[in-house]
Amino acid sequence: MFSLVNVSAETGIDQRMSRCKGGATIAPLCRGVFCATVGGMDIRETEHPAGSLIAQYAAREAHHTDCFEVAIDADVTLPAYITAFYTQPLFRAERLVLRLAAGAPSSDADVAALATGTATRFAVWEQTGRTDDQLLMTQRGGHTCSWLQAAEGVLRFGSVVVPVKGRGGRLTLGPVFHSLLGAHKVYSRTLLAGAARRLGQGVARNYLKQ
Repeated sequence: MFSLVNVSAETGIDQRMSRCKGGATIAPLCRGVFCATVGGMDIRETEHPAGSLIAQYAAREAHHTDCFEVAIDADVTLPAYITAFYTQPLFRAERLVLRLAAGAPSSDADVAALATGTATRFAVWEQTGRTDDQLLMTQRGGHTCSWLQAAEGVLRFGSVVVPVKGRGGRLTLGPVFHSLLGAHKVYSRTLLAGAARRLGQGVARNYLKQ
């Protein structure tokens, strides 16, 4: 078991949080890091690490990338993180939607195969990059990507949205993307918190580093 820690990226110590409606808390903006508490967990929106699998997209014209992270007091392997992320209740709901709406069923056995590296496809995604601590999954058609990293003491989750050509051939993400961006960020934070909580409850215990 491990616990989550609330640490400022700037000072290295706990930050004071300001409370919002519904019990959510927001921490100050410091050096480009925006902190929000989800279910008691300090989820930070920050820059993706230099050299990460998601970094290549940030340099491309009109592409959207984001990165959320949560600090933990134990090292977690990538297979453990993959297992916890894709088997949490919220993502199970997404898997159900994909099965019904996109004809892309998935099972916990599929998650296990992806986690152990014996499979590279899962639901509507295909693995397009992997290292010892990172996984990059690209959606069919290449319009979006999802990125996971189980770094030392930190879990990260990020997304990529690829632009399309608009009027005059100009690359754009479109009005729908911008209207849903706020909801996307809330959903991303909630997914990351859910995965961290699931690991804390002992899910994928055998994958935890000793």
